[in-house]
Amino acid sequence: MSDPKNPGANPPARKHTALPKAQTLIEALPWLTRHHGKTVVIKFGGNAMIDEDLKAAFAQDVVFLRHAGLKPVVVHGGGPQISAALDRHGIVSEFKAGLRVTTEEAMDVVRMVLAGQVQRELVNLLNQHGPLAVGLTGEDAHTITAVKHLPEIDGETVDIGRVGEITHIDTGAIEALLADGRIPVVSSIARSQDDDHVYNVNADTAAAALAAALGAETLMVLTDVEGLYEDWPNSDEVISRLTASQLEKLLPELSSGMVPKMEGCLHAVRNGVTTARVIDGRVQHSILLEIFTDEGIGTMVVPDGTTDGTKGDAK
Repeated sequence: MSDPKNPGANPPARKHTALPKAQTLIEALPWLTRHHGKTVVIKFGGNAMIDEDLKAAFAQDVVFLRHAGLKPVVVHGGGPQISAALDRHGIVSEFKAGLRVTTEEAMDVVRMVLAGQVQRELVNLLNQHGPLAVGLTGEDAHTITAVKHLPEIDGETVDIGRVGEITHIDTGAIEALLADGRIPVVSSIARSQDDDHVYNVNADTAAAALAAALGAETLMVLTDVEGLYEDWPNSDEVISRLTASQLEKLLPELSSGMVPKMEGCLHAVRNGVTTARVIDGRVQHSILLEIFTDEGIGTMVVPDGTTDGTKGDAK
């Protein structure tokens, strides 16, 4: 029985319904410690870019990373929005070698949509949580420089217009923003190395190049699948973890949509990035689940020679 004169002496037993929340926070502690102060580059795309609830959850995740002591950098494309805008302008969307054919006329639309629509919306979502996000394109401060990309199709070089191949990354502007506590939001447009034009650059490729140049701890690519499948379409078993060499062997077998994502992951981990992850952007808060839980989700790529272990061990 409790002492009425000293009610705190023997407090009654209470059911603490919030205890699971505390346990979740404690589970995140090792990962908070490990990732504190580290740069993480996140490629924003897929359904997460067009579903209102997923967009809001993405913004919350990125702001959470910033307040948890990480340095997030967001890179985005805008395929669905670009296609819709081209339709409105009467320009046919065409793809070759998995890339959008970008005429001079189409490039004007691409630039307008990426820098004037998608980026502004994302910056606004992030800034609902404070004065954090700053938008820029690869043109700004020479952040991304490219030359004309000429893919090969059936052994022949094909001209697909103002599509760029990255030749140089200047991280100065992004590093200055990070040092000021900001969240850079980068549109995948590049300045030309050899003329006065700009180039449309694949956002997966741009994110990987930026991650490597920044010496990021992690590259995260949001997509519309659970990860890299073991034996698609015969199985929906997701590969949880693989090394750079293992991924390189799989590349020729991958679907065209996954190739730039996995090539980006391969480039990142072979150029100083500790881990690269492809995660399901259709799952709310997938970024937090991947970084701050023991199990994680999606597929993680690590450099060759990384100690074998579970996905959690490699975080």
